[in-house]
Amino acid sequence: MRYAYAITSAVLLGGAAAAMTLQPPATAQTAQNEPSAMAALAPRAGAPISFADLVARLQPAVVNISTKQSIKVPQQNANPFAGTPFADLFGGQGQGQGAPTPPPVTREAQSLGSGFLISDDGYVVTNNHVVAPGAKGASVDSITVTLTNRKEYVAKLIGRDPASDLALLKIEAKGLPFVKFGDSERARVGDWIIAIGNPFGIGSTVTAGIVSALHRATGQGGAYDRFIQTDAAINQGNSGGPMFDLNGNVIGINSQIFAGQSGGNIGIGFAIPAGEAKPIIDKLMQGTTIARGYLGVSMLPLTEELAAPLGLPKNSGEIIRSVSPGEPADKAGVMVGDVIVAVNGQAVTQDSSLSYLVSNVKPGTRIPLDIIRNGKKQTLSVVVGTRPSEDALAAAASGTPDDDAMAQPDTDGPASPVANKLGLAVVPLTPQIARNIGVDSTVKGVVISGTDPTSDAGQKLKRGDVIISVNGSAVDTPAALSAIVAQSIKDGRPSVLLYVQRQRLPAQFVPVKLKK
Repeated sequence: MRYAYAITSAVLLGGAAAAMTLQPPATAQTAQNEPSAMAALAPRAGAPISFADLVARLQPAVVNISTKQSIKVPQQNANPFAGTPFADLFGGQGQGQGAPTPPPVTREAQSLGSGFLISDDGYVVTNNHVVAPGAKGASVDSITVTLTNRKEYVAKLIGRDPASDLALLKIEAKGLPFVKFGDSERARVGDWIIAIGNPFGIGSTVTAGIVSALHRATGQGGAYDRFIQTDAAINQGNSGGPMFDLNGNVIGINSQIFAGQSGGNIGIGFAIPAGEAKPIIDKLMQGTTIARGYLGVSMLPLTEELAAPLGLPKNSGEIIRSVSPGEPADKAGVMVGDVIVAVNGQAVTQDSSLSYLVSNVKPGTRIPLDIIRNGKKQTLSVVVGTRPSEDALAAAASGTPDDDAMAQPDTDGPASPVANKLGLAVVPLTPQIARNIGVDSTVKGVVISGTDPTSDAGQKLKRGDVIISVNGSAVDTPAALSAIVAQSIKDGRPSVLLYVQRQRLPAQFVPVKLKK
């Protein structure tokens, strides 16, 4: 279970600040961060002397969230001699040798997180992982929301969206303090922010820091791997709490941290931008199904290592690693090895990934995909589909791969000429070899029959791996492989990009440096 935390640990330096006047409490119909109320509170110029008046205004809208979950765990056997001939020394109690395994027992577990009120009648925003079942077979029995005045309410789960890690709760109360979403697109690196939450269940806590980065990818992939990074201290239990700018606007929802060996805050935390969260929360509140665009591909960012063999600039597009049969990309003619550089006229970059751009297209819309295939640009037309649920995607991606120790081809075969520069000997992939090495009969390519351990390829690949394509071009003979490598050398490229299948594992792109 991942934890989302707020982060802020900045040294506050003295400096000029606007005079602050404590305002009367907001009415039940007025947001705590109403611009007219915030104008006299938010420091404008220089480093703030204190956040105290700002926090006093905002903190009542931040809540603690706790859940109780029923988790099934294996039953511990009370008989220390269970499974031995002496099991009956316990008078028949416990499990003797050959007895059936006792059924699992149900235990209660608790989790803590944070959230914030967005209406005076009790709607609460938090992270999905705060209220989602934390273990397989678990169920959430109850959710409790605690206000800063220590009043507790039983909360109802209105809706949750695992893809964006957002959830909406409702408590039955009126006249509650609440806050509104702001415009996260106006945030700039270096802006002060305040994070409020309930870390470690010790009570409402405030931390401060700056925006460290925008549109930050954490490496998880997907349409929502695009966060506001902050150095504000965020720890376990801060998940779901708000990130405020100095105008009191919610510009983010504290969601994750990059933890050190201790597992705690090291000054790198992440928040879901308000601009991405608010439309989802609005749909959850309305009970509307959240539909996202979908192509049916897996891809990799075009890093320098992957881009160099293709003669393309790094971080400009994403390379297609697999295409799901029958899905929109397959119907449009997208192929493994294609580099998608633009979606509907928008460039695919580190800040705007392929997943992000496609997910924001309405399903059923026909859009152009600009791709590079075999070094040539072309445009494909695709009708965007509807993204399946996260559970369905996880089930489709799951599988039990065979053991990594691969069966070997029944022949080493002759060393091909490519061995001199690539460091590999290959032979054609015959049906018999395919059976021996455990690859599907539909796979086409050449199989590695020997490696040079001093080469880059020899350190990354092994005997029995199947090379399906090189630099985007399919290969089915050693001669074809040699020709592509020779062309790469002629073009002055120091490496090639192999597409490799190992047993029944998903095929992978492997950049390989050529021997000098």
